[in-house]
Amino acid sequence: MYICLKAKAILKMNQSYPSVLLEEAVNEFSSLPGIGKKTALRLVLHLLRQSEDEVVSFGNAVIRLKQEVHYCACCHNISDADLCNICADERRDHRLVCVVENVREVMAVENTGQYQGVYHVLGGLISPMDGIGPSDLEIDSLIERAQRNEIDEVLLALSATMEGDTTGFYLYRKLSGLDVKITTIARGIAVGDELEYADEVTLGRSIVNRIDFKG
Repeated sequence: MYICLKAKAILKMNQSYPSVLLEEAVNEFSSLPGIGKKTALRLVLHLLRQSEDEVVSFGNAVIRLKQEVHYCACCHNISDADLCNICADERRDHRLVCVVENVREVMAVENTGQYQGVYHVLGGLISPMDGIGPSDLEIDSLIERAQRNEIDEVLLALSATMEGDTTGFYLYRKLSGLDVKITTIARGIAVGDELEYADEVTLGRSIVNRIDFKG
């Protein structure tokens, strides 16, 4: 109760913080996506209530994440080794590659329990408005995988947005000359929805009922 009242009092003082260190910490937290000044202040004050060992453990986890995390040399998924657990799993169908925007989509598809192939993480979507072009994404390595005859089917599991459709069409054009079947998830995902927020039943059904991609 005291901490909440203190936070409100600080905010009412036009962000006049009683400590420069507090202000610096709040500024760092508020630089994270979706974190405003109020939420950042609550998080910082929560850390102040924790023991030094807990805060050090928290800080070390973030530092190790940045310094030691790997990206899979094959699919570009986040990994603790050169190859992620999925690419290293011989029980997976390595001839079926699911193309997704980022790591969150890998987790979303995996949670359905309906997919047993491997992945290719693009690292984003083509978005001219945001200055993101094909060269900014992991597209060349996908084409190279297909050219090496490592893939029988490419499943495009991209969000049903303008950016997702643009990226899908671009990949279709690049892959259409190769001996690769190109499919896309059935549009059980509503147009305009982000794949990350789809429920698992709808996403799973979309993958099972995938259809040929029409350019």
